[in-house]
Amino acid sequence: MSADSAAAARLDGVRRAAATVVDPEIPVLTIADLGILRDVRLAADGQVVVSITPTYSGCPAMHVIREEIVAAVAQAGFGPVVVETVLSPAWTTDWMTEHGRQQLKDYGIAPPAPVPAAGPDGAAPLMFFRTAPVTCPRCGATATTELAAFGSTACKSLWRCERCREPFDYFKTH
Repeated sequence: MSADSAAAARLDGVRRAAATVVDPEIPVLTIADLGILRDVRLAADGQVVVSITPTYSGCPAMHVIREEIVAAVAQAGFGPVVVETVLSPAWTTDWMTEHGRQQLKDYGIAPPAPVPAAGPDGAAPLMFFRTAPVTCPRCGATATTELAAFGSTACKSLWRCERCREPFDYFKTH
């Protein structure tokens, strides 16, 4: 095996190991499904670097995620890695996988609505303004009401379905 193919195989193994790490606040989502696992690369000195982007800059779960990445990579036999936090570009819910969105819904959390495309005037959308209703993850109704801007974590808001009357978290669009 050439040095290049050995390095590529190692990076692939590190990525697969890191991708198994679950979000400690939403344990049905891996960091790959959430879209915060950004890159795995070799540094100039040969060290493997795993890049992650937090869902927001003050996310308290990042410390645990960093430790879990190091442990998962070591357990998979790929040795020590450096985990770096990358803040730019900022994380967006567009980076979530469809599998991750379905996992959220199945877990009882309404997945984020898609960010609308640019308007007819070509202006970028205001990302924090929803254009589609929030759908209840339990019964599928769109007659829902926001109860609080922040839910169980800062990246979620608390909603209630008007049909089934159940409260639920909505993963905010970022």
